[in-house]
Amino acid sequence: MNVLSKTAALAAVVLVSLVAVAFAQEPPPFQVPKDTSFRKATIWSEGTRMAAEIFSPSVAVEQKLPTIIMAHGWGGTAALLRADALAFARAGYLVVTFDYRGWGESESRVILTTPEPSERSGNRFVAEVMELREIVDPVAELADWFNALHWVQAEPQSDTSRLGIWGTSFAGGLVIYVAGHDHRVKAVHSQVGPLDFHGFERIAYNEGTRRARGELSYPKPGAVVIGNLHGAPISEHFLSYSPAEAMSLAPDCAIQIVLAGNEELFDNGTTISAYDSFKGVKKNLVIIPNITHYGIYSTARLQAQKLALEWFDKYLKP
Repeated sequence: MNVLSKTAALAAVVLVSLVAVAFAQEPPPFQVPKDTSFRKATIWSEGTRMAAEIFSPSVAVEQKLPTIIMAHGWGGTAALLRADALAFARAGYLVVTFDYRGWGESESRVILTTPEPSERSGNRFVAEVMELREIVDPVAELADWFNALHWVQAEPQSDTSRLGIWGTSFAGGLVIYVAGHDHRVKAVHSQVGPLDFHGFERIAYNEGTRRARGELSYPKPGAVVIGNLHGAPISEHFLSYSPAEAMSLAPDCAIQIVLAGNEELFDNGTTISAYDSFKGVKKNLVIIPNITHYGIYSTARLQAQKLALEWFDKYLKP
């Protein structure tokens, strides 16, 4: 194996190791409790329909509510967030969860597989396309987050002056980045998420060059990367993605970071260093001892849920 191949293998391990628990479990059976209002909605992101689920306390259907937007990590879907969404709704929040484009119940981005035809009607034409499904692209997923924020601005039940975002695993970094670039966000709960990526620049530049020259296509849906884990990364799009740097752009946002004490998938040190450097006064770091990355979804799930709720209550409720 040459140096480039070894680098590619290492990069794949580093990136795919951040796959969330989504493929280790199936969403539990879901029945809407009587005290909760539930409906589905469509969020448009760059011309593609994203599936969203909306939760709120059933006794508050006419009230403006503080709002929490949630999305899962690497390969996760909104269906896995229902237990947390229900808990937040019962606590008096309007909660919006969504699937990234190409994941869960959302539609996929598409790209042309052949040159554009000469025959067309106005700006419309018929062509063969390929869907981009079950890939991990931080640039695309950030656009999905920003469009979810745009969408909720016109939601009648949302008090958009009290807006929080919640992200886990890979999305733990996405929400930090989003807060740095959209100051409508007033509070963030980020759990077990990496805030920076280093060490795979060579493979990222190589794949970016090959894709730009038409020599490398996008992975097929359901591509197996390591073992049975889904979600092939678009590595060149990680080069400009740094939640650690973006956090400095949100000094007025209330940011809470929750880490696993025995995190095995990435170095907590980078996240702690970024937190220590953050100049905002509304910040909180919690390290839950004796759990690994996936412990946040099992033994520490209720603890993390309580931490998130206390944080949002502190900064989103009058």
